[in-house]
Amino acid sequence: MSTPGTMTLIELEKLVADSNGEWEHTEFKKTTGELYGGMESLCAFLNGTGGKVFFGVTNAGRILGQDMTDATFQEVANAIRKLEPPAWIEQTRVPLSGTKEVLILQSTVHADGPYTFEGRPFVRIGNTTSRMPQPDYQRRLLARIATRHRWENHPAERYTLADLDMEEIERTLRDAVHQGRLERVPSNPVEALDRLQLRLDGQLLQAAVVLFGRKQMPDYPQCAVRMARFKGIDKTEFLDQRQLHGHAFQILDEAMHFILRNIPIAGRIESGKLERTDTPLYPALALREALVNALCHRDYSIPGGAVSVAIYDDRLEVISTGLLPAGITVADLKRDHPSAPPNPLIAGVFYRRGLIEQWGRGTQKIVDWCVAAGQPQPEFEEAAGAVFVRFRPSGYHPPLRVSHNLTDRQRQILLIVSDGKQWRLQDIYAQLENPPTDRTIRQDLHWLRKFGLVSGSGHGAGARWQLAPPEQAKTAGIRKNEEE
Repeated sequence: MSTPGTMTLIELEKLVADSNGEWEHTEFKKTTGELYGGMESLCAFLNGTGGKVFFGVTNAGRILGQDMTDATFQEVANAIRKLEPPAWIEQTRVPLSGTKEVLILQSTVHADGPYTFEGRPFVRIGNTTSRMPQPDYQRRLLARIATRHRWENHPAERYTLADLDMEEIERTLRDAVHQGRLERVPSNPVEALDRLQLRLDGQLLQAAVVLFGRKQMPDYPQCAVRMARFKGIDKTEFLDQRQLHGHAFQILDEAMHFILRNIPIAGRIESGKLERTDTPLYPALALREALVNALCHRDYSIPGGAVSVAIYDDRLEVISTGLLPAGITVADLKRDHPSAPPNPLIAGVFYRRGLIEQWGRGTQKIVDWCVAAGQPQPEFEEAAGAVFVRFRPSGYHPPLRVSHNLTDRQRQILLIVSDGKQWRLQDIYAQLENPPTDRTIRQDLHWLRKFGLVSGSGHGAGARWQLAPPEQAKTAGIRKNEEE
């Protein structure tokens, strides 16, 4: 449970309007006289993907409010205590005219289900709350028992708040609020970690170290990424290699930097066209999604494990230590399949941050992006205690002679905008290390757009920048700024 927060009437009106009536994540109750029905829906939201119950709003979405007294809040607190296991429920109060208020109870994604209210489990289907079928409840209960032995749930001995990257935590919280996956930024780091379920009985969990640890060695050698660019199609000779220990978001950024530095730009002459068409050999969004999946789904209990990136002349592989979840085959990864993340706490933080859009869809999105780029479907393989995602270009390409490279700053800009979102100039500036003048960054962006690596919309302060879709990319000869 949480202490009540506040919201303005204008914010409430927008929230109710945007909900489009009662549905999978929203329930309206006219008063707390319907508290128990609202708590059943809240329980269903806990067993799903989260949701809000509004007290003081009619089924039709009309905001009426009600008198909220100390006795009302005591009754609500007692009802919340009847949720098992205990869950974090955010309370938000919206003052109306006079003594009227609207109370919002919100549940977010929890990994400790199945939840019950007064001993009964509930599920949400569309705009209807109903009892959870007994076989489903039993299956989820067995899974919960198994989670007690998950590696990410174990205490991180000797680790305290001082050992975490607070800037990365703050960035995660801001992104979560921006994505609408967190109602507000928690007031302090302890509350933040509790909201992210990364503490238990006052002790940091190992998931917190994976996500935000400032120092992994010597206790967590598995928090690592191994990256190599090989000459040819085997591992005989290295052209570039690097190994890094760090938290998950550092690994994601460094791996994308390495890939962007080492994948070539392919060029071809298309039938009916006189001009050469040049595109990156692999779609960046698909590569990023493969890395996110590897970080969320790998087996962290293996001390020697890691995420690996291997780049050859004829393929690129992203490899993660561990096996697929029980009941899921390699063939399932290209079609609809149940979401069964082995590290739901870690995956949950990636979801809040907007790096996972929908659990269970990541591998299908990788396929979709490759097909949209005119590339072969990626290959998925489970072998030697690891899961491989293998990208191949559309036909064999011998080592491509890329006469020039991007500057480090330009590669950093590409990495920033490679998350699929639209970025303002000032936001890109804030993410850069040792940023130059606005004019220099603007020149970099216009130069990258000229060669089809980024796309922009709008003008002046309202301009937005993002990674160009693969089919728009058209550059092979990229010159360093100092050569211009």
